[in-house]
Amino acid sequence: MTHPLAGILPPEGFKSRGTGPLYRRLRLCLEKAILSGKFNHGDALIPERVLASHAGVSRVTVRKAIESLVNEGLLVRRRGAGTFVECVRSNVGDLLCRSAQLVDASPRQCANSRVQWLERGLFQPTSDEIITLGLSAHSRVARLTCLHFSNDEPLAVERSSVSADIIPEPLRVNSSVHDWLRGTNARPVRAIQRLTIGSIKEPDARWLGLIPPAAGLSVERVAYLSSGRAIEFTRSVFRGDGHGFVSEFEFSKS
Repeated sequence: MTHPLAGILPPEGFKSRGTGPLYRRLRLCLEKAILSGKFNHGDALIPERVLASHAGVSRVTVRKAIESLVNEGLLVRRRGAGTFVECVRSNVGDLLCRSAQLVDASPRQCANSRVQWLERGLFQPTSDEIITLGLSAHSRVARLTCLHFSNDEPLAVERSSVSADIIPEPLRVNSSVHDWLRGTNARPVRAIQRLTIGSIKEPDARWLGLIPPAAGLSVERVAYLSSGRAIEFTRSVFRGDGHGFVSEFEFSKS
């Protein structure tokens, strides 16, 4: 009989692989399971002791990971009942949470759109990049940050991370990373993304010509190859008074 956590947590636990705080690595696994539909809205979360045993971590670590997801609004605690998945806040939230086949999300393209590069280079990966892209601590990551303009008005700041074996020369990328990957053998076939509304902070506010605190939309996207490998990790910040963004969905038949 298949364990309910199979395919969600590493079977050998967390202590033997990856770097970074254990609670953060556990949180990212649970978050990915929720956003990809492996956990549905209203589902009861697996008990802490079961999570701790299967992940090979302490219950304190499990509680810290769960608390982080509660603060993000993906989980909710109900007194006397337990912890439940709470990733649907509206019809849009329902659409995003239940569709694991989101394949595109980028600033709206028009005749007067352009990109200004803020950073392109190879770096040591952060713990989030290691966990999300499945990298080793000794590998390198291509990190590309750009400012999107529409009609000469700054629209969004986009930060993308891709393994250096896919983009060994970041300076050769001359478009949005997502668009650039589409023209290579590493073309993503699906993506999972999370949208949140919040305040835009420095230096993003300055780049977008805003005076903080200013409202904006944050989009975090992880794109995957057909093999299931996570190929792109992108975090974007859109100004609240901009022209929006385009999202294309493919719906599962189930």
